[in-house]
Amino acid sequence: MDGKNETLTDFFLLGLFPELQYISILITSILLVYIIAFTGNAILILLIWVDSHLHTPMYILLSHLSLIDLALISTTVPKMAINFFSGKKNISKVACGTQIFFFFALGGGECLLLTLMSYDRYVAICNPLRYTVIMNPRVCLQMALVSWGGGALNSLFNTIYTMHFPFCGSREIHHFFCEMPAVLKLSCEDTSLYEMVVSVICIVFVLLPLGLIMASYMLIFLTVLHMNSPEGRRKALAVCSSHLAVVSLYYGPAMIIYMTPHSFHTLEQDEILSMINTIFTPMLNPLIYSLRNKEVLGALRKAMNRRFILS
Repeated sequence: MDGKNETLTDFFLLGLFPELQYISILITSILLVYIIAFTGNAILILLIWVDSHLHTPMYILLSHLSLIDLALISTTVPKMAINFFSGKKNISKVACGTQIFFFFALGGGECLLLTLMSYDRYVAICNPLRYTVIMNPRVCLQMALVSWGGGALNSLFNTIYTMHFPFCGSREIHHFFCEMPAVLKLSCEDTSLYEMVVSVICIVFVLLPLGLIMASYMLIFLTVLHMNSPEGRRKALAVCSSHLAVVSLYYGPAMIIYMTPHSFHTLEQDEILSMINTIFTPMLNPLIYSLRNKEVLGALRKAMNRRFILS
């Protein structure tokens, strides 16, 4: 009897495109992406921690970005795969709340971290002579703490308030993880006021950081245009353009999901945007940001040669 009562409090994740005919191919592809993302981010973290030449503010912040991405993709994909291959779709209320908390904590932390990383690039390119003074180890540590702490505090508020609503009727979540808008649709009460609060929070964690990022890169582009060295100009533009590509992939879907009326996008569109945000971006980040850099590739070759000699 207790087991039945516990089951009645569970939610049911309908999964990714439940009506898709060849869904197993898509799930398998996502698992492959997960393995690539996990491996790429883990390698990048290890290289930065082990190689002293990478103990610079840019790479230290990148290691935190990789750690966030590794945790973010692990918050959603394993549970989705387990539910699909086991045939069980239920998730307890506590587990659902936990998933919401980590998703928002990591997502909010990444928004803040990307902003601080753009500031790091701004100082490095626009004020190189004072870079080591401004971006000292203490400031770098404070940036990382602000990112993790800010994301956690924002998530704690959103998780508590989301899960305090009473849920009645259907407990089927039309998503592949416990995403807040999808969960709020199951509430018996009017959630419009809270959704307005969420929009305001998104201004702080999405629009404001995005504005600061764009301002930083605008100043960088203006500085780059006045560079005398064609090689330095090319390198700076390549770095900035790749960073902006990641920013657009991350912030674009978040703005559509959380800052536009639900009537403007369907459930299927929300799932596609969430896949870009939580699955594909964590895979692309280490590839775009670091694994194509000479410093990182040099550290990777050094680590492989060391292992070859020892073996």
